[in-house]
Amino acid sequence: MSLFDRVFSGADVMLSVAEDQLATAVNDLGGDAHVTFPNTAYFLSCIYAFLAKEVRTLDDLNEALKAIKELLGREQKLGDAFSNGIATALLAEVIEGVKYAYNPAPYEGTPCHGHMTDAEVRALGVPLVTGDICGVVVLANPAPTVAEAVDLIKDYQRRGVYVFLLGGIIGQAVEAGIQMGVDLRVVPVSNDGWGVAHIISVVARAAMIFGAVKAGDFEAVVDYAFHRVPAFVNAFGPLEDIVVAIGAGAIALGFPVITNETKNVWSVPKSLIVQTDLAKMVDTSLEARNIKVKITNIDIPVSVSSAFEGEIIRKAQVHADIYGARVNAFELVRTKDLHEIEDHAITVDGPDLDAVEVGAFMPIGIIVDIAGKNMQEDFEPVFERKIHQFLNMVEGIMHTGQRDMIRIRISKDAYAAGFRIKHIGEVLYAKLKSDFEAIIDKLQVSIITDPAKLEALRADANKFYDKRDERLASLTDESVDTFYNCILCQSFSPSHVCVVTPERLGLCGAVSWFDGKATYELDPNGPCQPVTKNKLLDERVGSWEDVNEAVKKHSHGALDKVTLYSILVDPMTSCGCFECICGIEPTSNGVVIVNREHSGFTPIGMTFSEMASETGGGVQTPGFMGHGKHFIASKKFLKAEGGIKRIVWMPKALKEMVHDRLNATAKTLYDIDDFCSMIADETIAEEDPSAMMTFLSDKKHPVLEMDPLEY
Repeated sequence: MSLFDRVFSGADVMLSVAEDQLATAVNDLGGDAHVTFPNTAYFLSCIYAFLAKEVRTLDDLNEALKAIKELLGREQKLGDAFSNGIATALLAEVIEGVKYAYNPAPYEGTPCHGHMTDAEVRALGVPLVTGDICGVVVLANPAPTVAEAVDLIKDYQRRGVYVFLLGGIIGQAVEAGIQMGVDLRVVPVSNDGWGVAHIISVVARAAMIFGAVKAGDFEAVVDYAFHRVPAFVNAFGPLEDIVVAIGAGAIALGFPVITNETKNVWSVPKSLIVQTDLAKMVDTSLEARNIKVKITNIDIPVSVSSAFEGEIIRKAQVHADIYGARVNAFELVRTKDLHEIEDHAITVDGPDLDAVEVGAFMPIGIIVDIAGKNMQEDFEPVFERKIHQFLNMVEGIMHTGQRDMIRIRISKDAYAAGFRIKHIGEVLYAKLKSDFEAIIDKLQVSIITDPAKLEALRADANKFYDKRDERLASLTDESVDTFYNCILCQSFSPSHVCVVTPERLGLCGAVSWFDGKATYELDPNGPCQPVTKNKLLDERVGSWEDVNEAVKKHSHGALDKVTLYSILVDPMTSCGCFECICGIEPTSNGVVIVNREHSGFTPIGMTFSEMASETGGGVQTPGFMGHGKHFIASKKFLKAEGGIKRIVWMPKALKEMVHDRLNATAKTLYDIDDFCSMIADETIAEEDPSAMMTFLSDKKHPVLEMDPLEY
């Protein structure tokens, strides 16, 4: 049987299963039975993206099935093989849609994840564009042995590759005790081949979310996937024809397939590659996708990779618990002269982990001294935030918080592997020196665990924080002569440009004005460039002629002008990976804000996913605005429309997060006390604006006396 025949045979198998299961479901549930994947604004997104069909019911799914059949040509040509491959993915989504029609949570209680929500897809955006995730691999079918499956998964994790598991390899991962989940970037999708629909769904939504591709533009979806999604497939033999057909769909989208199968398979450079030596599978795969991985060798006994940033260390797993609320603990970065420090000096003053009672709280002070001809005090908070990121990359370590309210949990497994306090210093030295080599010439780390010394040291650290806060508090948009743009997200969203100011960080929440400045210092030709603000056009909306010129240049002509302080007049574009989205609520004359983590409805009758579908992809959408969480409390938030007084609703968890800063801003600008108590949340109203209006009236919310919002 030729490879073409195997593709056609696999597509026929998928078609047969889809037809049978859909017919059974219509008989059992009725044609008007609801069909949906949870927390998405894109219906069954593969079918929606490729065919522009909005599937809401089983009858809709039947209509979609008819359109899918038209892709099943049978000529022995590459075009037919590719269209059959994509049709196979769409048929897989028919099968999965039926599964969700019967049960809205079919994977609950299993090791598998199934459908990824829009929020989870958007969360992939930042690490993909920053390179924390350098690629995406689908491991399909069981590997020859459990040990080889583990080696492959761990090797991809170590190199920063996002891993999807499909089929029997999930059982191997479970047997080996590998921790899996979206946060760990190893996602067991489904034990069945048709679970591939949930992987292609991520690709399809990326095209619509980040690339502004319109539903039904078949060629644009394929083009976006081919050029902007760094994915590939490892398929382990023996391969069933259905997997071969899935592989043809992957290749059609630009994703190379690397397999150890040799039967009726021939190697096609950069597309279909035979690699029988699994020890070479990872390198072969990365070469096929031209992915170059920079690995910093760190001499510690556990792995260091961005894949571990979402690792949760539960209480029962804890060897040592460092918690600033219970014991003296802090992190501090200080600027020093070159002669004051010794490069790569790592000292530990006090007891090590061996002396800690298992599960007990442990005090610690981490002081990082940095010297360099390009080092500036303004970079200190940037590097302190990097401590959080870098320690979270260590397998078996969980880090939250900052300054003197940190929490670091060190697991029993990490301790058993040989991890000790000095290794914290090794990680920070290696990562900071590697990532900021243009700024850091010398770096030393002092780690203090002696309880008798830490109280005074913590007090000294707070003096540093207070002095820094005074300096940063005086930094406003008016006090600088330069903003910075950020085009990191253009790898996914070609026309999007962020303009980052002291009072407006990047919409992803990850790039502050100081980050932009440091990035430019690191790489003068890189993604963050200085933007002058000498030619003011309109102070109220935040418009400058030279900012517009920079945006037009860096958006490749897609945008002519933006404002920085308005949601109605030429608002800044969004790529799709924003932390929050703000939208006008007409009943109250205000705005609602919802964060990515919130899955419920808002008073404008839309979820985060539905609001987010109104913007993104680098287009301007007056009335909607993507932004970072910290921008909410900025004095420049919606300045043109009256500022934070327009905020009438946000999820309770988000309100608690911004509570102190938002209240402080309200007091400073408007002499309003406890403004957050005037803002409704989901406990007051979800889809019902009338309940929200009653609450706002009772609280005498200032929005009720503001001028109407006008487009």
